[in-house]
Amino acid sequence: MSAPSPRLVVVSNRIGDPRKPAAGGLAVALGNVLASRGGVWFGWSGKVVADGAPGAGKLHYQRAGAVQLVTIDLSEQDFEDYYCGYSNRALWPAFHYRLDLADFAAGYFAGYQRVNRLLARKLATLLQPDDVIWVHDYHLIPLADELRALGCRQRIGFFLHVPLPPPPILAAIPGHEWLMRSFFAYDLVGLQTQADVDHFGRFVQEEAGAVSLGDGVFEALGRQVLARSFPIGIDVEEFRDLAGSEESRQTEAMLRKQYGHRRLLVGVDRLDYSKGLPRRFRAIQDLLENYPENLQSATLIQIASPSRETLSAYTDLRDELEGLAGKINGEFGELDWLPIRYLHRTWARRRLPALYRCSRVALVTPLRDGMNLVAKEYVAMQNEADPGVLVLSRFAGAAEQMREALLVNPYDIPATAQAIQRALRMPLAERRERHAALLRQITEHDVHEWSRNFLDALATVKTRLRAEIQ
Repeated sequence: MSAPSPRLVVVSNRIGDPRKPAAGGLAVALGNVLASRGGVWFGWSGKVVADGAPGAGKLHYQRAGAVQLVTIDLSEQDFEDYYCGYSNRALWPAFHYRLDLADFAAGYFAGYQRVNRLLARKLATLLQPDDVIWVHDYHLIPLADELRALGCRQRIGFFLHVPLPPPPILAAIPGHEWLMRSFFAYDLVGLQTQADVDHFGRFVQEEAGAVSLGDGVFEALGRQVLARSFPIGIDVEEFRDLAGSEESRQTEAMLRKQYGHRRLLVGVDRLDYSKGLPRRFRAIQDLLENYPENLQSATLIQIASPSRETLSAYTDLRDELEGLAGKINGEFGELDWLPIRYLHRTWARRRLPALYRCSRVALVTPLRDGMNLVAKEYVAMQNEADPGVLVLSRFAGAAEQMREALLVNPYDIPATAQAIQRALRMPLAERRERHAALLRQITEHDVHEWSRNFLDALATVKTRLRAEIQ
């Protein structure tokens, strides 16, 4: 009889509850793997305590089958400095190549350090000697270093869900030397694309004098770390099952009734400057100006879910999009047709399969994205006999895998409009061929393979001498 797998401890800024309908594919994957082997999911509760002391927080415990959910509250100061500040005003824009929007206030950096130290202290009390720890995303880069300082010797892996920019951008981040050292406290660093892995290798070699030992292993500061790409996927069957829900069926019936004589294009994004939405709207304007056969025919339904609306950059973006949509609709629209249906709200996930299935073209055109799972969800929901076409930014992580999409440079608005026109006019045989290849790709490389490959790599990577990390 084989020995049971070590307990898994997942750490993320926010957690998912396996007992509730999943908000997305990642929650499904992590919930499933935790449920199958037993473990702990640890993260922020989402609660901000107005009179809480910085660097302190109360733990909450819940049991969901074999999974223990443990969350911690944050003080108002910690929330502002760690989450709103360094995570989302500094690291998020920098990692998406937007140093012009980054705010590197000294208080933010101190708060980011303080909260990661708090999380490490609380987490360390929950750990067992043979636990495997999986840390997620840019909010928690230094967590392993803080755990090592407390004497933790467990295997610890890290996965970055956002892009990792090239060394000149990383080097512009105040505190980047500390962040770089933090990566070497992990046994395994997982990134979305091979390009991100290349950036990581160049960064640690140029800035820390790291030595490449081959096969993605780098040594510096008396430590070794394995860096490898693990492109995240979706749960194709789980997402397709959503199409059978009452909400999805009703939404599809409504769309076919209202837009059956139109050609729908769809965009589903968070309202974020990384998504390139103003350029997408301008590409629709260019399409209508230069390909007038699309007048009174093609309609873009753009879902832009609210995101970080307390930050001024997002308020400005919302104003810009509302102005553009009004201008384009006012110039080209008719009483019975509008070229852009712009919805600034969160759509229920159960309604998305219907929207994807009814759309002739999906526009996934971020200026920079770690992966972008909307591209994969759209492909999963197409009718194989008469599929739609994916127009995909070459700057989305998904483009490294999904080469059969129509790849575009979203900064080139006329070229993007040409690609949309090509998608709308693409012959059935070509659409089927492209879709079949994309469907094979997302089915073979789904979210379960992603989690399995990461954990297998973490289980087998050579652990370094812990004496170096004390």
